[in-house]
Amino acid sequence: MGTLLPARFASCARRPYPTQLRRRPFRPPPTRSMSVSQESALREPAPASTDDGDGPAKGDVMVQYVVLRRDLIDTWPLGSVVTQGCHAAVAAVWSHRQHPDVLVYCSDDKLDSMHKVTLEVKGETQLRNLSEKLKSEGVDHKLWIEQPENFPTCLATRPYPKSQLASFFKKLKLCK
Repeated sequence: MGTLLPARFASCARRPYPTQLRRRPFRPPPTRSMSVSQESALREPAPASTDDGDGPAKGDVMVQYVVLRRDLIDTWPLGSVVTQGCHAAVAAVWSHRQHPDVLVYCSDDKLDSMHKVTLEVKGETQLRNLSEKLKSEGVDHKLWIEQPENFPTCLATRPYPKSQLASFFKKLKLCK
């Protein structure tokens, strides 16, 4: 650097250009050691479902339903609505974390194959009505109430075998 720069640019001269920066190679975070059978399970697709008595019957997938309000989807930023759904989904799972269906849904061998169905209702009234219907039928779920505004934004069930809940949600539209 044989050129002299005014004092106000002196700090810039010492900083390397981005192309001169040395980048460290990407290293994935450490993982738990896996047995040979676990490693092969990661490479080979697992069967759709098995009847081992712990979870859903054969062919009945575990699913978590998330229901968003269409009026908020149309007026709020997309990221804010998605965040509300995430809050409800995590709260529903965490609130029922000891339930056998949740343990199966969140087990290490199922972690990369979770199923969620995201649906929509028109507004607050329909969301509250759905929550009341689920509550009266004994369906575990979380109605997410946004604070400090104190109004419901979405709902999520805990994971269930799909056949147990499909009838409650069959009239709702997929969220698009």
